[in-house]
Amino acid sequence: MRDLTALEIATRVAWSFHGLPYRWGGDDPMAGFDCSGYIVEILKSVAILPRIGDWTAQDIYDLYVGQKFPIAEEGMLVFWRNNRRIIHVEYCLNEDLSIGASGGGGRTITEEEAIEQNAYIKVRSFWSRKNPIGFFDPFLL
Repeated sequence: MRDLTALEIATRVAWSFHGLPYRWGGDDPMAGFDCSGYIVEILKSVAILPRIGDWTAQDIYDLYVGQKFPIAEEGMLVFWRNNRRIIHVEYCLNEDLSIGASGGGGRTITEEEAIEQNAYIKVRSFWSRKNPIGFFDPFLL
C-alpha cells in the first residue's frame, strides 16, 4: 500500500524546484541541488527521511533496493549506475518522465557554470538516458 497523501505533497515539492540551477554537492533550495540533494529534500518534506542527515545517490538506492518495480509510477525513484556504483537518481512523474537535478558535474558549483552547462532541475524522459536500472518506491507503507 502506498501513502498517497505523502506522494501528492512530494510531487508538489518536486515541481516547486523546477528550473533551479544544478549545484554539485548542493542540498539547499536557495543555492541549488545536485541529484541526491534534490531527492533528499523531496523525501524529507514528507518525513520519509529524517530531517537531519545527508545521503548520496548510492545511499538512497541502498535504502530502497528491496522495493524495486518493473514499471515506473509517480513518486518512484529511478537510478543509473556506472559499473557498480550508483551515479544518478531522479523522481518519477509517470511511466515515462522524471524530474531531477542534472546536466552538471563535479565542477558545477556556481550559477554561471550551471547556466553554461544547461544544468538545472528539469523534466526528461528517463528512457532518453542510457539504461536506468529500475524503479524503486519510497512511499510503500
